[in-house]
Amino acid sequence: MRRILLSFFSPLMILSCSLDDLPDDINQKSTDYDKEMRYLVEDISTYAKDINRHFLIVPQNGVELITTTTTTTGPVDETYLNATDGIAQEALFFGANGIVDEPTSTSETRRLQTYLDLAKDEGDRILITDFASIIRNVDDSYQDNEDAGYISFAADSEALDNIPPYPDEPFNVNSRDIDSLGEASNFINIINPRLYSTPEEFVDALSETNYDILIIDFFFNGETYTQEQIEQLKEKENGGRRLVLAYINIGEAQDYRYYWKSYWYNTPPEWLLGEVPGEPGNYYVKYWQQGWQKIIFGNDDSYIYMIVDAGFDGAYMDGIDAFEYFDSSDY
Repeated sequence: MRRILLSFFSPLMILSCSLDDLPDDINQKSTDYDKEMRYLVEDISTYAKDINRHFLIVPQNGVELITTTTTTTGPVDETYLNATDGIAQEALFFGANGIVDEPTSTSETRRLQTYLDLAKDEGDRILITDFASIIRNVDDSYQDNEDAGYISFAADSEALDNIPPYPDEPFNVNSRDIDSLGEASNFINIINPRLYSTPEEFVDALSETNYDILIIDFFFNGETYTQEQIEQLKEKENGGRRLVLAYINIGEAQDYRYYWKSYWYNTPPEWLLGEVPGEPGNYYVKYWQQGWQKIIFGNDDSYIYMIVDAGFDGAYMDGIDAFEYFDSSDY
């Protein structure tokens, strides 16, 4: 855990202590939620890359963390960006308010792009998931993102549960071998396999596509993929090699995950808070506390270790914007 220095207005005494050692009321008041989320991403990156130096780290949303002040005019947090290989954002052009085909306001698009361009200028690849089903909107989404220098995916379902029928081939389809995010021209974000009956059916369907990057959940209905299935996913239908990233939520607990204990509903651990409104099964967590972080990374039983060990090329990390909840409430 990160450590802080507390001064009690005495020139004779400066106390160094861990956040976890502080009483709850002091801990809450002294926690910098923005920094703690940056620290979590950075620590996950260090841990994963120590196991596999080529492992990719891509946080989604919460792009305000790109600057040290979380404002568009603040200086770039180079330590944070050095820990990431890409930055992902949802609904940059389409999908406002979680509605497919709803255009994002020009002002919000510009605000988000200010952060995204700072990351792009530092060498991060920008991955945009827009939500569009009308052909005109799909075409505009791909073109607008390409004009901005980003790669994108136009999902026709908010659930991210299918391979869109349009376009017939991925935007800027190619048969190149993709060994880094910078070499990719497109991707698909399909983290919900609910329309598929078995892992084999899901893997076979994706294997018949030519996307440069696949973003999938680490589990299929609680079941992990075999090494053979992951290797199968890494090959495009046209023979080119591609990247496969595993989705993980590091800012919220989910009651359908392997780590969830049934007694937590009545007797939750200290770091587990209430259910996220509008997201059944998702719970706020004190992501800066050791109890939660031990679930996510740092040991052979952790979520990130399992993703790296399974052979995925990287982690696509959701829940990054959880800091906004803590910044705006007393929870």
